[in-house]
Amino acid sequence: MRTPLRPLTRRGLLTGTLGSAAMLATAGALAGCGTKGAQQTEAGCVSEDLSGTEKKLAFSNWPQYMDVDDKNESKRPSLDAFVASSGVQVTYTEDINDNNEFFGKVQNQLAACQGTGRDIIVLTDWMAARMIRLGWIQKLDPAKIPNVTANLLPSLLNRSFDPENRISIPWQSGLAGLAYNGGVTKEIRTVDELLTRPDLKGKVTALSEMRDTMGLLLQSNGHDAANFTTAQFDDALNKLKKAVDSGQIRKFTGNDYAPDLAKGDIAACVGWSGDIIQLSSENEKIKFVAPDSGVMLFSDNMMVPNKATHRANAEELINYYYQPAVAAKLAAYVNYICPVKGAQAEMEKIDPELAANPLVFPNEALLAKSKVFMALDEKQEKEYEGKFQQVIGA
Repeated sequence: MRTPLRPLTRRGLLTGTLGSAAMLATAGALAGCGTKGAQQTEAGCVSEDLSGTEKKLAFSNWPQYMDVDDKNESKRPSLDAFVASSGVQVTYTEDINDNNEFFGKVQNQLAACQGTGRDIIVLTDWMAARMIRLGWIQKLDPAKIPNVTANLLPSLLNRSFDPENRISIPWQSGLAGLAYNGGVTKEIRTVDELLTRPDLKGKVTALSEMRDTMGLLLQSNGHDAANFTTAQFDDALNKLKKAVDSGQIRKFTGNDYAPDLAKGDIAACVGWSGDIIQLSSENEKIKFVAPDSGVMLFSDNMMVPNKATHRANAEELINYYYQPAVAAKLAAYVNYICPVKGAQAEMEKIDPELAANPLVFPNEALLAKSKVFMALDEKQEKEYEGKFQQVIGA
């Protein structure tokens, strides 16, 4: 039986609490201050693993990012099965509502090489990259996570901030691309159409998440969103500015574009795959489009912070969730891209309709044109965010 979709996606929670503009302003502030002297090294901040004598684990995640039993919401079937099979007692907490907010919760401890009380945290690519850059995350032992080595999607290998997959392991992934409401406009296929087509003027929104909007524009200009220069970024930004100045783009949003698209108040937008799955389940005229120039791929990543004392237990859980059958159970609930090879075949047994959904199990052609936004250093993050904010008027 198909699990009903939740009223708010995980990606929506990323921007829904504070609003994207406020979050990005916070991001700029955090990127520019509060991290001096915070850098740690593996040799200078050594973590002791007590997993051999303590069969427990503290796991912090986003709300609605774990499967629950429809009849008893206190039960989490896949997690409960891990506890039963491993003997590791898991304290599961939904205390990550915003990347920057969570960074603020833990930055003082991690900057001082102190424990946070958490063994696994789940953060989005760009925040994962920041924490890795600061030396705040423990390396994992590949021998302890063989299922990751065997089953991680090829499109998620060799990410610039963790090319060997030794520090951050995708929990779930998603796409940023284009979307349109076929009830109010004809099909849209390219970023250039979105930004210039006369019949769409004033009926378009774009995301205030810099990496998603600018990643799509970089790709549309023939640049590599995973490896670009400042000149190429400025080139794409100028293209965006023209669309803003002409009135083509009505506004920049977090996931609050979704109800406007559903009602037909906007005709087309830059949007997230998880939102569009939910909208299209209610209205089949709403479509997600992966332009030929490419889509942006993001992940939320499991990581073990410094001074976490149960790394081996964390590795056991990570390895468990990279079993295709387990990954399929999780994907049937959360409805984001499953990062595990083989899970689609297992999903056929649970929900054939969901197994055929390319926004949960993208085909090779779609994955081949997906990019993870280039990891930025502190200076780049501040510069690019600042330029983007100026154009979008935040």
